[in-house]
Amino acid sequence: MTRRVCNRPKQLGFLEPNGRYSLARIKGLKGRSISKQKRSDLVKKVFVKSYGCQMNVYDAERMADMLATEGYSETKAMEEADLVILNTCHIREKAAEKVYSELGRVRELKQERQAQGQETRVVVAGCVAQAEGKEILRRAPAVDVVVGPQNYHNLPALLKKSRADRIVDTEFPVEDKFDHLPKPSKAAIRTRGVSAFLTIQEGCDKFCTFCVVPYTRGAEVSRPVAKILDEALRLADAGVRELTLIGQNVNAYHGEGPDGSVWSLGRLLHRLAEVPGIARLRYTTSHPRDMDDELIAAHRDLPAVMPYLHLPVQSGSDRILDVMNRKHTGDEYRRLIERIRKAQPNLALSSDFIVGFPGETDAEFEETMRLISDVGFASSFSFKYSPRPGTPAAEIENQVSEAVKAERLARLQTLLEVQRQAFNRGTVGQSLDVLVEKPGRHPGQMAGKSPYLQAVHFASESHAIGEIVTVRITQAGSNSLLGEWVGSGSQEAA
Repeated sequence: MTRRVCNRPKQLGFLEPNGRYSLARIKGLKGRSISKQKRSDLVKKVFVKSYGCQMNVYDAERMADMLATEGYSETKAMEEADLVILNTCHIREKAAEKVYSELGRVRELKQERQAQGQETRVVVAGCVAQAEGKEILRRAPAVDVVVGPQNYHNLPALLKKSRADRIVDTEFPVEDKFDHLPKPSKAAIRTRGVSAFLTIQEGCDKFCTFCVVPYTRGAEVSRPVAKILDEALRLADAGVRELTLIGQNVNAYHGEGPDGSVWSLGRLLHRLAEVPGIARLRYTTSHPRDMDDELIAAHRDLPAVMPYLHLPVQSGSDRILDVMNRKHTGDEYRRLIERIRKAQPNLALSSDFIVGFPGETDAEFEETMRLISDVGFASSFSFKYSPRPGTPAAEIENQVSEAVKAERLARLQTLLEVQRQAFNRGTVGQSLDVLVEKPGRHPGQMAGKSPYLQAVHFASESHAIGEIVTVRITQAGSNSLLGEWVGSGSQEAA
């Protein structure tokens, strides 16, 4: 039988020179008698590093909540962690190689701690774990557990099993993982701030030819309204003022309502707007094909729904959009934006763009540039196309050269940055409601977010975190706005 050695008492001065525990020293710790096992449990720390989307941020928080019930406290310093979790993303090129590079550093840390008599367990979670599976164990001997994004609720059991053998768990489970996750404590919620993510939907059925999400996250699944509402009430009770509803294709939400009927995202937003304490609602990421009339009307009718929408278009070329399997054209996207802006004239728009998709010609790239000029964006994310193994687009032979992709991306980002800066400058002189989130960069300042997700700094020594105040914007910097407080905000909680 393998005997587990606890090295914590040695580090804390609880071992005598003969190697026996000094019970007197242990009992002398704050006057309490603490067993060896309990002392070890009290000092376990977990470090979670998340890559990629907001979904991973949410998943990382839930993993930390779950491990708190196992005696782990979060740490921001990997070198002091008893458990290291890399929560990975597989969307972009070389994502897996970045994980292996990071695992090289984790291996060195694990060896250093082992030399000091300290144990470090290593977990790879998320979409790279789902895609790579046993390959991670083969290439990274320091890893104890590989777990996919639908299985992290099994983590405590997997860690115990991995004492005997290294574990891979990437099967898509029948049960709903959310039913097995512990509720976060009010203290944990408060430490994360007054804005929170809330997962309402996972997976995607769209099968865009460049995307790995359907293979790593699975088919679309929507959480029941009652469970979403229960989580929203807990967050609000802990002081959260702003909820961002998240999902791989969040506006395809079709969850079961309290009466057994299927609810859309628009109907869900109406119900969440009634939660006491919640003043702001956002959602991301959406698909143009799922922007239905009820959701567009919510932008018109609900003051809690922020006038900011992230709606990826990817390309302005109809041929490229067809090869991407996006199921919409450039003009259909333009007309959709016109409908949404008619419902909410103050709308600020964000999007995603891919340049250099296989076979993209110069003329087709110019169609994307025209769409950007026609629509106008407050902010955006843009990338060079990168082949993802296993996706249809990776098999297309007519790949665009890296040099051409780089030149196109530079031009596109220049145009998008001009639009972003113009939008920010356009807020100068306006009075915006700002959700106060933290102290500002300088003494006597507070900082928060505008309805358009802009960072805003303003002079204040009296406003509390969580308040919504009206700030007149006086200056637009490169990445944030400066302003002066002029009164209480108009966005009040229900």
